[in-house]
Amino acid sequence: MVIVLKPHASAQRIEQLIYEIEKKGLTVEKVVGSDYTILGLVGDTSTMDIDSLMINEIVHKAMRIQEPFKRANRLFHPKSTIVKVDGKEIGGGKIAVIAGPCSVETEDQIVEVAQKVKAAGADFLRGGAFKPRTSPYSFQGLGYEGIELLVLAKKATGLPIVSEILSENMVERFARDIDLIQVGARNMQNFMLLKELGKTNKPILLKRGLSATIEEWLMSAEYIMSEGNTQVILCERGIRTFEKFTRNTLDVSAVPAIKRVSHLPIIVDPSHATGMGWMVMPMARAAVAAGTDGIMIEVHNDPEHALSDGNQSITPDEFSELMNSLRIISGAIGRRI
Repeated sequence: MVIVLKPHASAQRIEQLIYEIEKKGLTVEKVVGSDYTILGLVGDTSTMDIDSLMINEIVHKAMRIQEPFKRANRLFHPKSTIVKVDGKEIGGGKIAVIAGPCSVETEDQIVEVAQKVKAAGADFLRGGAFKPRTSPYSFQGLGYEGIELLVLAKKATGLPIVSEILSENMVERFARDIDLIQVGARNMQNFMLLKELGKTNKPILLKRGLSATIEEWLMSAEYIMSEGNTQVILCERGIRTFEKFTRNTLDVSAVPAIKRVSHLPIIVDPSHATGMGWMVMPMARAAVAAGTDGIMIEVHNDPEHALSDGNQSITPDEFSELMNSLRIISGAIGRRI
C-alpha cells in the first residue's frame, strides 16, 4: 500500500501516522519528494482500511499496490533512483558505459583493455574472475587471482570494476574489492545469495534470468532490497525463446516496461543477448534509443584467441566506433554518453 501525504504536512503529524501504522505490524518506509511525502507500507495490509485513512487530514491519497514487488515499485518510489558506484552514477541523464572482456586472462590483457575502453569513453571496467559456464570443461576463470588483476587495472586507469559473484561465501571478498557486484542470469533466483547481498552496502547489478518474466526479475530485486540494500541496477541480457539464430532474444521492450513499473535503473547487455560480435553495435544503439540507463559491452583486444565468449566480443577500435555513434543517438533523445 502507498499513502500520499498532503504538501506541508507537519513532521509531528507524519510521525504520529507512521506510529499508528507500525502498531499494526507493518513496516513503513518514508520517501520525501519535492512536492509530496509518500509512505510505503510493507507487510499484510489487508487490515488497513483506505476509507479510514482518507479521513486523516494529512492524507491526500491511499492506494494498494497490486504487484507483489513493493520496494521496487514506482508507486512506492515515484522518483527514478540513481545508484552511485564509486563516485559515478547509473541512472539520470547520463548513460553509463561498462566495458571489458568476458574473462580476466592476464595482467597485460586486462590493463590494456581497461586503458583502451577508458580512452574511448567507458565509465566502468567489467571482467569475469569466476565464470559459470554451461560446460564444466570450459574455462572457469582465474578466480580470486582475477579479482586481484581487476584491482590492478583499476589502479592503472581509475575505472570502477564490475565482476560476477557466484555464491554466498564470496560476499565478503567481493564487497571489499568489487565496486559493482554482478549477479548473473543463472543466480537471479539464488535467494540466499540475494539476501546476503542485501545485507551489504555495495551496489548490485542484477541480470535477468534465462527465462524470467519481468515480475520474477523484480521480485529478485525485492529480495535484495528487503534486507536493506536499495542500490539495485537491473540488467537485460536476453531471454530464452524458440529462436535459435541468436544466443538469446534481446528484449528491448523490457527497458520502457521496467521504467513504467519500477524506479530502479536498467542497463542492457547486447553482447550476451546476441552472442555475435557483429550484432552488438546495432543492438546497443537500439537500447540507447529505447531509453536504457547504461550498456555493458564485451571488449577484447584479441577476440579470436579469447578464453571465453570471443565470438560475442568486439575490439577496442570497434568499441570506439560504437561510442561515437551512441553519442549522436543519446543527444537526439536528450541524454548523454
